[in-house]
Amino acid sequence: MNTVMMGPGAMGSLFGGLLTLVGEELWLVGYRKEQIETICSFGLTFEEKGKTQIIPMNATPDVTSVGKADLVIFFVKTYDTEKAVSDALVLEKEDTIFLTLQNGLGNEDVICKQIDRKKVMLGVTGHGATLLRPGHIRHAGWGKTFIGELDHQMTDRAIRIAQMFCRAGIETEVSSNIHDNVWGKLLVNAGINALTALTGFKNGQLVDYPETARLMEKLVFEAAEVARRKGIHIEENPIDKVRKAAEATRENRSSMGQDFDHRRRTEIDAINGAVVKEAERLGISIPYNQMITDLIKVIEKRFHQG
Repeated sequence: MNTVMMGPGAMGSLFGGLLTLVGEELWLVGYRKEQIETICSFGLTFEEKGKTQIIPMNATPDVTSVGKADLVIFFVKTYDTEKAVSDALVLEKEDTIFLTLQNGLGNEDVICKQIDRKKVMLGVTGHGATLLRPGHIRHAGWGKTFIGELDHQMTDRAIRIAQMFCRAGIETEVSSNIHDNVWGKLLVNAGINALTALTGFKNGQLVDYPETARLMEKLVFEAAEVARRKGIHIEENPIDKVRKAAEATRENRSSMGQDFDHRRRTEIDAINGAVVKEAERLGISIPYNQMITDLIKVIEKRFHQG
C-alpha cells in the first residue's frame, strides 16, 4: 500500500518510521524545513525504550513529487488541516483513502469539505512521541489505535489498514463507533495537554501532584458530561481512563506541551476550546475548561507579541 503521511512532526514521524521499518512504501510530506532536510540527509533518529536506531525514510516538502497514493494519513495540527487536505488532492485517485489520526474535534468536517465522505476515515491513537530535535524523536507512550468508517460500517479496507498497522507494531482495532473513540481520545487530551503545557510537566507528572491531579479530574468530568449530553457512549470511567493514559505515556511531553516549549500556536481550539463550544450549544457551564482555554490562548498571544 503506497502511503503518504501528511505531517512530519513527532507523531507523523513515529507512525512513518514504524511503517517504514516493516517495509511499507511510505513518503513523509511536510513543510518543517529542518525536519525534512535532516531525515532526507541522515534518516530518522528513533529512540525507543532506551535504544536508538536510524531509519532511512522517504521525505519531501513537495507533495507533487510523490505520485498517487493508496492511503493518505493526516497528522498535521488541526489549524493546518485545510491546507494539508488541499495539498493532498494531487495524491488522489479513484480508490484513495484519506485517514485522519489527528487530535481534537472538527477535522472530519474540514476534510469532507474537499474530499468525498466515502473516501474519508477517522482514527485515534494512544501512542505518544516527543520531537527532541529536527529528525530525532522518542517513542514515549504506548496505547491502542482505533480506526473506523464515518458510517460505522466494518469494511475490508479498514481491516487492511488495521492489519498493516499491526504488522508495524501499532496495535490497531477497527471500530464500529469511531465517533465514540474520537470523543474518548478528546477526554484524554482535554485532561492532559493544556495542563502539561501550563506546568511544564511530562504527562505522568500530572498524577504525581494532588493539585494537578485534581485539576485534571475537573477538566475530564466537565468534558465527559458534555459528551454524555451529546449522546456519546463512554464505556470506561473517564477519569480512570485519563489517569491510565497519563501513566502509559509518563515520559512523554504532550503535543501542546511541545508547542509551548517552542512558543508555537497550540490546538486548544480543537480540544478544550471545542468542548467549551459544544457546552455552549447545550447550555452547560464548564468553568474549568473555559478557564484553561482562556489561559492557553492569552499565553499564545504573548508568544506572538514576543
